[in-house]
Amino acid sequence: MKSSIILASLAAIAFSVTAQAAEPDVKKGKKVFRKCKACHEVKKEKNKVGPHLINLIGRKAGTLEGYKFSKAMKAKGADEGLVWTEEVLLEYLIKPKEFVKGTKMAFPGLKKEKDRVNIVAYLKTFSKADE
Repeated sequence: MKSSIILASLAAIAFSVTAQAAEPDVKKGKKVFRKCKACHEVKKEKNKVGPHLINLIGRKAGTLEGYKFSKAMKAKGADEGLVWTEEVLLEYLIKPKEFVKGTKMAFPGLKKEKDRVNIVAYLKTFSKADE
C-alpha cells in the first residue's frame, strides 16, 4: 500500500515538473528573440534581412508581400501548403535549414525546447490569427 502511494506521489511530481518545463513564458520568449532581432522585426511591418514576423501565426510560408523569399520557402507555401502554426514553428526552429532545405535563413536553430516554446509564445503576441 505504501509503495503504491509513493509511486503515485512520484508520478504526480514528475508530471508537475514536466508541465512546468513546457509552460510558455512570453517574457522569456522576448529574451530569446534577441537572437532573431538582427534579421527580423516584430514591432513594425518592416522587413530586414529576414521578413517581419507580425501576424506570422496563420500565414502561408513564403507569402509576405514585399519580401523576396527563397524559391524553397515559396515552394513550401505554394506547393506544399505550409502554414506557420505554433506546432510548425516549434519544429522549424529546431533546425530551419533542415526543415526548409534551401532557405536563406542562416540561423542554426534553438536546441532547447523551452526556448522554442517561449519564443513561439512571444511571436504569438504579434499575431492576430487564432489557432
